[in-house]
Amino acid sequence: MRLVGVPALVLLASACATHGGENVSDGSAPAADARMPTIDARAPGHDASTDVTARDASRPGDASQREASPSDAGAGDAPVYRNPLTQPFASSSIWNMPLGSGATYVAATLVPVTGTALEGDQDIIVLTPTAPSTDIYNNTADWQPTVSRCPWDAGALLFSAPIPSSFVFGDTPISSTPNAGLAVLLADQRTIRQTQPFARCTAGEPGTSNVMSPNVDLYGDGIPGAHGGSGLSAIGGTLRMGELRPGVAPPHHALKLELFAAKNYYNNGNHTDCFHWPATDCDGYWNQSGSSLKYGGTNPAVGPGALLALAPSVSIASLGLTTQPAKDIAWTLQNYGAYLVDDTAWSAVSLCIEEGPSGSFATQFQSDWSFSFGTGGTSSPFAKDMEAIYAALSAVTNNTASTIGGGGTPLQPLALPLPPMTPADN
Repeated sequence: MRLVGVPALVLLASACATHGGENVSDGSAPAADARMPTIDARAPGHDASTDVTARDASRPGDASQREASPSDAGAGDAPVYRNPLTQPFASSSIWNMPLGSGATYVAATLVPVTGTALEGDQDIIVLTPTAPSTDIYNNTADWQPTVSRCPWDAGALLFSAPIPSSFVFGDTPISSTPNAGLAVLLADQRTIRQTQPFARCTAGEPGTSNVMSPNVDLYGDGIPGAHGGSGLSAIGGTLRMGELRPGVAPPHHALKLELFAAKNYYNNGNHTDCFHWPATDCDGYWNQSGSSLKYGGTNPAVGPGALLALAPSVSIASLGLTTQPAKDIAWTLQNYGAYLVDDTAWSAVSLCIEEGPSGSFATQFQSDWSFSFGTGGTSSPFAKDMEAIYAALSAVTNNTASTIGGGGTPLQPLALPLPPMTPADN
């Protein structure tokens, strides 16, 4: 799926809006799961950077960011595990695997943007399995800019899922049509259900959506999901609450990137060539005659599913970046990369960011840095930094199911292991 060609996303104010990463929801945070006793029982929106079980808060390259094992614990100490709510999926998942020493690179040669250098595409992440069950009904407004996604009483019931009654994410019939992929953790505390485009415009009422995606296991590979332009996850690769904060290490996972497909995504007329593993498809209009959104890129390595990165030969210092968030993003792109998951549908670049009961990444970012994550153009220092990064990006040409990140020795330690599952979990 895509964003209609507009310069900004619109988010209706929520009763559980946050400031500075503090949660003001209705209090329905996940309870501790007796099957996973080592998982922190705090709400998933807390600052994961302060958890020794998630990631040391030191800057890039600190030796303390190695993978832990039960043998690392002292006598009587519990093993060190990763919290699956703050960083889900297996250590070998595409979203958690670092780039490898065997990766091969080809210049991406992206077309410079003329609209805005960066905007956030909100992934709606709801990890509150003990919250009240909320019905989600079918609404076919989709990406029509003059039709509301809010009405829920005319469509069939799609499914029900635990969502805090106070949480709202709305879209009125105006020109902003966010992708709004929903990833919601079900009451079994293992299954993530995904759909798009999600809306819930009034607290306590049902929500709406239309396109259903495969369920995934919180402990699995987490590949598929509700980004319709690629078939990739609505939670894996998202910039989460607690990330890109002052004094916190850069994200230690792959990101999700979106480009203007009409200028960048390859099209030779063959459907099998318009996307790359791990994507399973491209946008329905990818080769639609007469469409202004028809893919028009000329680089065979760039399209949905492609893994873009800063090659090791690129010196981040040489890019002349002046803002710390851009420096942190550059570090992540050089060590983990970013998967292309959708089309911005106008001359802009997007990174996927969290919105949900745990808080708003965009609000947290604004509070931390005193400037917006969405640059609203190309002239601000942050915008210029991001443009410098895009110009230096390459595509990893040997990212496959057997050589995730290009294979060879990982450039960073693998993510901490998840807590072991009991027989009842299997």
